[in-house]
Amino acid sequence: MTEPRHHEAIQGQPRQAAAGPMADRLVLDAIYQIAKQFAAAPDPIAEMASIFNVLSSFLDLRHGVLALLAEPGEAGAGPNPYVIAVTAFRREEGALPGEVLPDAAARIVFRSGVPFVAFDVEEEFGPEAVPTRLRDGRQTLIAVPVRDPERSHFVLGVVAVYRSHGRQQARFSDADVRVLTMVASLLEQALRFRQRVARDRDRALEDTRRMLQSVSEQRGVAPAPVTIDGIIGASPAITDVIAQLKRVANTRTPVLLRGESGTGKELFARAVHSQSPRAKGPFIRVNCAALSENLLESELFGHEKGAFTGANALKKGRFELADRGTLFLDEIGEISPAFQTKLLRVLQEGEFERVGGVHTIKVDVRIVAATNRDLEDAVARGQFRADLYFRICVVPIVLPPLRSRKSDIKPLAQLFLDRFNAQNGTSVRFAADAFDEICRCKFPGNVRELENCVNRAAALSDGVIVLADELACRQGSCLSSELFRLQEGASPIGGLAVGHLITPLVRLPAPTPPPVRDLPAPPVEVAEPEDVMLRRKTANITRDELIHAMESAGWVQAKAARLLGMTPRQIAYALQKLEIPIRRI
Repeated sequence: MTEPRHHEAIQGQPRQAAAGPMADRLVLDAIYQIAKQFAAAPDPIAEMASIFNVLSSFLDLRHGVLALLAEPGEAGAGPNPYVIAVTAFRREEGALPGEVLPDAAARIVFRSGVPFVAFDVEEEFGPEAVPTRLRDGRQTLIAVPVRDPERSHFVLGVVAVYRSHGRQQARFSDADVRVLTMVASLLEQALRFRQRVARDRDRALEDTRRMLQSVSEQRGVAPAPVTIDGIIGASPAITDVIAQLKRVANTRTPVLLRGESGTGKELFARAVHSQSPRAKGPFIRVNCAALSENLLESELFGHEKGAFTGANALKKGRFELADRGTLFLDEIGEISPAFQTKLLRVLQEGEFERVGGVHTIKVDVRIVAATNRDLEDAVARGQFRADLYFRICVVPIVLPPLRSRKSDIKPLAQLFLDRFNAQNGTSVRFAADAFDEICRCKFPGNVRELENCVNRAAALSDGVIVLADELACRQGSCLSSELFRLQEGASPIGGLAVGHLITPLVRLPAPTPPPVRDLPAPPVEVAEPEDVMLRRKTANITRDELIHAMESAGWVQAKAARLLGMTPRQIAYALQKLEIPIRRI
């Protein structure tokens, strides 16, 4: 009830008489009222309209304006770098900011970051700078900066008010600056508090999402797969990669895709291109490992007519063709040290000359590179230039192997099966046990091997439904387990085993010694030749033979597998198929 009495006490007397204790009490009451409104406001920016009303009622500071830095291309900014977020002025929709706040004054505060007072706006900036509604009298402008809550050196807004000279109150400018500075500080604190609340809320929502996803996986309920430009998956490993891809796609930053062979690096490179502002530009791919150094130079930079034997016409290089688009350099770790120097200049300067030419060509190309090599080790050995490494490895994205995203195997297999049916006009389906068998495989060849497995099973199926027994791993014709065993010895990069070229060991059969004609061979049990054992690397084995081998190995499946020339996985399957109980010794 005190606030109306304070207001009424100064209605019948000039405002300049409200000095000393009365003026100080009005300031305190105004600041208290403003702080209370900010504390309860869900949106501090929108609350500024009420704050300006308080300043007008208590301190005769009228026509308040809050200007904020404009986002690039934001409507309403016009030629100014800021927009009017809140104002006590009545103005038409779409009016320029300069109609309520002198542009020169706003720029001074944005650039300097300190309060500014124009004792007479018309005298300092000219009559055209005074808002139309205020041109009937002299006006003092008080403007203070609003700083970013996270970066105190950065000015994100300006709070400004006017005081009329009608009652000779320009002498209150120092007090007005202090009051307006306190208002700006309260606004900053309110914004900081709302930002922290928003971060805590987002963090809580993310934790809840991950918890629900974990519970769903434990219950066997797979989350809905996420698809983006042919990439499909719902596992945390692939969703993290997709999130990185979306963040980096909108920039011009070079990207280095790393991972084992078969993880789909070209697919991810195309996704980076399609999600970027360059999506309408060309996407050009070059396999650096498939070309010799001379051919690679001609492919990337082009050549002039007559540059070398067979150059019968001018040819544009891949860099020139990818101008204003994306160039995907696959297997970049395989280029020679000599060519690395030539490539570095293009990446640094964005210019090159065709082979046999002297004219310098400038291009605007976004580089996406890929490799399955350990580039850090190559740099340490001097096989890869360090400056080129740092040029291409600005944003490294590690693509997870398929064995670390088990939940994505089934939707990927279904995708490949649907694609097979569409291409071949068939309607093949997988039985539930076939999907279960596929999901248990570790797929050292990753997505490429999974696609081959699905296509082979669908093509060789005897009926419309593919059963688990028709899969290659059930028929002993799949080398996945052996490949994975060899690959596990590969050196890891950042926890990811980078694919190495693996050649399965081929054991040649031992030569059979010539029979001795003079002496008859003793009637002893002849060991089975090694080539026969190699052919018997299959689960097709008799029950008695398997029991005999298990007893000889002390019922250790790994030892029995070595005796029979089989893998432990095949032994386990044969035991289950022949219903042989495991004995504990």
